[in-house]
Amino acid sequence: MQFGYSELCLAHDPGSRHPESPDRLRAIRERLKKKHGVEYVEADPCDLDRMAAVHERDYLESVREFCADGGGSWDPDTTAVEETWEAIRRSAGLACWAAEAALEGATGRDTPFSIGRPPGHHAVSDNAMGFCFVDNVAVAAQHALDHDAYDVDRVAIIDWDVHHGNGTQDIFYDRGDVFFVSLHEQGLYPGTGDIDETGTGEGEGTTMNVPMPAGTDDRDYLAALEGPITAALTDFDPDLLLISAGFDAHRHDPISRIRLSTEAYALLSDRVRSLAADTDAALAFVLEGGYGLDVLADSVALVHETFDGREPIEPEDEPGDKAESALEDVIDAHDLEITPDEF
Repeated sequence: MQFGYSELCLAHDPGSRHPESPDRLRAIRERLKKKHGVEYVEADPCDLDRMAAVHERDYLESVREFCADGGGSWDPDTTAVEETWEAIRRSAGLACWAAEAALEGATGRDTPFSIGRPPGHHAVSDNAMGFCFVDNVAVAAQHALDHDAYDVDRVAIIDWDVHHGNGTQDIFYDRGDVFFVSLHEQGLYPGTGDIDETGTGEGEGTTMNVPMPAGTDDRDYLAALEGPITAALTDFDPDLLLISAGFDAHRHDPISRIRLSTEAYALLSDRVRSLAADTDAALAFVLEGGYGLDVLADSVALVHETFDGREPIEPEDEPGDKAESALEDVIDAHDLEITPDEF
């Protein structure tokens, strides 16, 4: 894979006890040293105008000034230092690079994966929260739609971070040109992402939330992706598929109760690759969460290996009853013509 990366993203340092630390990127880079075919690309930073396509300009100006004044705690979870503004610009710029590279034909072993930070999917249009200041994947999606050269009419986003991507949902909730899917742990921070949150106005039906009960595992997540998510996005027929790739649903991540194995991320990557191929969509990945350094690094490395030719190991068990019930509710909420025995 091609990995978008900038050393300047390390300068955003919220403190040694904060889970969203620069060590996340260092761990990924260290693990990828051992892998074949890894390429790093440093993209141009994102300018304020491009970020203002999805965020209120006054809010962005406030963040820039906050950082210029030395930063501090924006809220109890979200902390900045002086260098954070440049890291924000780089992280958003790397997400835009990933979308551009995919739309320009990068696929297979060249599939782009942006590993910028700070992450983005909790940032709403006018506020920071949950470690996030600017919604990188939303900026990238809007950039693709606005860029005449790419002729993009529809973008789909699958967010498999264990936390609901409330910021991305809010930004596109009344839009019909972006289909947002969030596959997350039910009841976890930020407490949003119920099944009945499906969009409004022109966006009615283009938000899909798949809240999974604590304890669900690889087969349950595969059933969600192979069932309602694939059915809905096949009908939507996107030109670009962006993955908000968080790795905190891993069973050894310190802040969640979903029980994914490392192998699950190979399986999920394989399925979204097939979905992109079936819909003729460009495909790119954007890093979100993941706070156990070893399992984060292992999981990202396995995504890379999947695109480098490794075949994922298929699970042998069936989806659990609780997960199957949740997926039936998602199917009903979106009037999909599928049944659980089809996936």
